[in-house]
Amino acid sequence: QVQLVESGGGLVQAGGSLRLSCAASGATDSVYAMGWFRQAPGKEREFVALIKWSTSTTDYADSVKGRFTISRDNAKNTVYLQMNSLKPEDTAVYYCAAGPMLRRWTYWGQGTQVTVSS
Repeated sequence: QVQLVESGGGLVQAGGSLRLSCAASGATDSVYAMGWFRQAPGKEREFVALIKWSTSTTDYADSVKGRFTISRDNAKNTVYLQMNSLKPEDTAVYYCAAGPMLRRWTYWGQGTQVTVSS
């Protein structure tokens, strides 16, 4: 089992920045990749970004490319999502996820709210 705890959400004005953190604990040796997803009210959960744990290879949704950066600190078993140039449409609950292979998201955090005001 892997436990994920997100932090760093909050309220920010459009154009501002936030950094989300996701701390992993438990059977972290089994993690192949970690990712961020988000879910806005009335919408389905959508992919935001992912990072392969061993190689740091990343991938992003088109809607956040050039604005968001995912990174990881292996020593702290923590993944970060740096969000710049935030837009009101980025408002959502952001979830951290982890899995034993690419795009198999077995473990999920509890989510952290990000609200961007216009």
